[in-house]
Amino acid sequence: MKNITRIIAAAAVAFSATAAAADTYIRPHRTGDQQINVVITDGALWCTRASDGYEMCNGMTENEDGTWGGKNMRHPDMPKWMKFKGTVYFNDGGLKIKGCAIICDSEDWTKAE
Repeated sequence: MKNITRIIAAAAVAFSATAAAADTYIRPHRTGDQQINVVITDGALWCTRASDGYEMCNGMTENEDGTWGGKNMRHPDMPKWMKFKGTVYFNDGGLKIKGCAIICDSEDWTKAE
């Protein structure tokens, strides 16, 4: 009985961590705000533009300091073949996403209501 209780508790924690991480954020863009679906699945962070499925974060992994990082980040305004190192920092009202190719740049996205 003890083992069953532990298994159920572990499954509940794993499910709630994944389910709680799914949110929509607003990415400001010169042609109009974009909705980005941000989800953590199997320990990886994905940031997908809602309008066309364009993936920006490409499975970033969590760092010890609570940020998320990866080397396969993509920017929708750059050539699709170009990938670069990026970091995502979550905060109360949204997130900051930063990427570095030749130079570094960042964007602040707000959490959608």
